[in-house]
Formats: sequence, structure tokens, C-alpha cells
Amino acid sequence: MGSKPLFFLGSSRDDIRAFPKKARQIVGHELFQIQQGLEPSNWKPVRTVGSGVCELRVQLKSAFRVLYIARFAEGIYVLHAFEKRTQRTRPTDIALARKCLRDLERARRKRP
Repeated sequence: MGSKPLFFLGSSRDDIRAFPKKARQIVGHELFQIQQGLEPSNWKPVRTVGSGVCELRVQLKSAFRVLYIARFAEGIYVLHAFEKRTQRTRPTDIALARKCLRDLERARRKRP
């Protein structure tokens, strides 16, 4: 099985680049695992964003999250990445990921 390409939506690539070095390294490794069709070491489904959306979880001194969807044949889409500062995910983070997913689904319907 080949490697699926990664597609970064919105500001997700820049958001990951703003993570501390160790968090970036872990996220990079975990995304590579997903590209190879393997399961990341720490993740959970995020049904509040949409069907098939998963959350990569990186816990260092702070918590870092990467929301992605890997169910499409053409690749893995990174919807949103952020540092989590409270127990609950902020509604603005959920809303931003939902918007990215809606935009992605709309764009995919327009493809030939």
C-alpha cells in the first residue's frame, strides 16, 4: 500500500508549524503513520465535527490537537490544529473544523 498525500486546509499547516518543536515532531510522525494506513498512537473520533473526523492527541507540557479526516481515497485532509488549554475543546475550534469539513465536502462534490 502506498502513502496517501496530506492536504492541509485553512491555516492548519501554519498552526502546526507554530507548535513547539517536540510537538511538531510527534505530529509529523503520527501523520506519517496515518499516511501509511496505520493507526496513530493516540487518537479519538470527533463526531461533533463530522463523520470520519479524528483527533490526533499530543500531550506534552501542553495538549496539542490535530483534527483530520482520512476516509477519502485521494488523501488525508488536516482540517484544524490547535493547542488545547482547557479540559473541553473550545466551541470556536469545533466550528472552524466543521467549516473546513463543509468546504471540503462542497469542493469534492464539484469535482468531475
